[in-house]
Amino acid sequence: MTSAAATALDATTLAATNEHLASMSNTLIYSSMAVYTLAFFAYIFEWLLGSRSRVARTANALTTNAAARKAPAVTVKKAGGTAVLERPQVVVRSAAGSRDVPDGPGAHGGDEQGDLYGRIAISLTVLAFLVELAGVVTRAASVQRAPWGNMYEFNITFSTVAVAVYLTLLALKKNVRWLGLFLITTVLLDLGLAVTVLYTASEPLVPALHSYWLYIHVSTAIFCGAVFYVGAVATILYLFKDAYESKLENGGKPGSFATSVLERLPASASLDKFAYRVNAAVFPLWTFTIIAGAIWAGSAWGRYWNWDPKETWSFITWVAYACYLHARATAGWKGRKAAYLAMIAFGCWLFNYYGVNIFVTGKHSYAGV
Repeated sequence: MTSAAATALDATTLAATNEHLASMSNTLIYSSMAVYTLAFFAYIFEWLLGSRSRVARTANALTTNAAARKAPAVTVKKAGGTAVLERPQVVVRSAAGSRDVPDGPGAHGGDEQGDLYGRIAISLTVLAFLVELAGVVTRAASVQRAPWGNMYEFNITFSTVAVAVYLTLLALKKNVRWLGLFLITTVLLDLGLAVTVLYTASEPLVPALHSYWLYIHVSTAIFCGAVFYVGAVATILYLFKDAYESKLENGGKPGSFATSVLERLPASASLDKFAYRVNAAVFPLWTFTIIAGAIWAGSAWGRYWNWDPKETWSFITWVAYACYLHARATAGWKGRKAAYLAMIAFGCWLFNYYGVNIFVTGKHSYAGV
C-alpha cells in the first residue's frame, strides 16, 4: 500500500469514526430524554401520592396570624394607682415580603410512599444526567473540540450543567428536592427544542473560534446561565407562593390544586432568600465572563469592545442583575419588586442567547444556530 493510499485510508477511517461518535452522541441525548421523562413521571407521582395530611399547616399558621392581627389582645396592668395599657405584639409583614410561616413539608408531604417516589425520581435524574453528559462528551470527541460551537451544543451542555447544579445542591444536603419537577420539565423542553429546531450536524469550528478563550469564556457563560436559570425557577415559584400566602392572609380561599401544590413548597421568604443567594453567588462569575469575552475580542478582532449585539446584551444582562442585587439589598425593593427585576434580568439573558443568535446578525454569528 502506498503512502498516499494509507493517508487517504486513515482520513476515511477518522471521518467514519467521527461520524460514528456523532451518531452515538445523538443516541445518548435521545436516551437521556427518555430517562428524564421517566424522572418527570416519578416527580409527578411524588407530588400526587404524597400525604396531604401535613399540607394545611401553612394555611393554619397564616390564618392564626391573621386572626391575631385582627383581634389583638390588650392587657391592663396596674402600677401603683395608674393603669398601664400593654401594647400587643403584632407580627407584621417585613420589607422582604416574608411572613411568620413555616416551610411546607415538601412534595412528598412527609409521606413514606411519596418519599419513595421522590427518591426514585432523584435516582432517575442522576442516571439521565450521566447519559446526557456522555452525549455531550461524545459530541466533543466527534470533532475533537469543546462541545459548544453552535446553539444545539450550547443547549445540551446548558441543560446538563443546570441538572448538575441541582444535584450538587442535593449532595450538599440542601433541601431543594421541591425544585426537581419544575427543573426537569423545562430541561425536557430545552432538549426537545435542541434536537428539533436547533439541531446542527457535528462539524469543525470556524477559524475565529480556535482559541483557548473558547474554553474559558463560553464555559463560564454556560455555567452562569444554568445558575441564573435555577434562580429564575425559584423566583417564579416565589411569586406564586407569595400571592398564595397573601390570599390566605386576606381571608381568601385558594383552589384545592393550588393548596395541594403550593402548600408543599418552602415559604415565600425561603424561596426569596434562595433565589437571591443563587443569583448573588454567580454574579461575580458573570462579570468575569464579560471581561474574558472582551479580552478574547481584543485578540481576535483587534478591539476589546465592538458593541456587537451579543456584547451589548451581555452588558444589559449584567446591568439588570446588578440592579436586582442593589434593589434586593435596599429595604424598599425587596420581595415582589425585586423578584420582578430578577425575571427581567433573566429575560435579558434568554434574549441574549436565543433572540440575538436567531434574529440578529453580528460578529458572533458563525454558523446560524
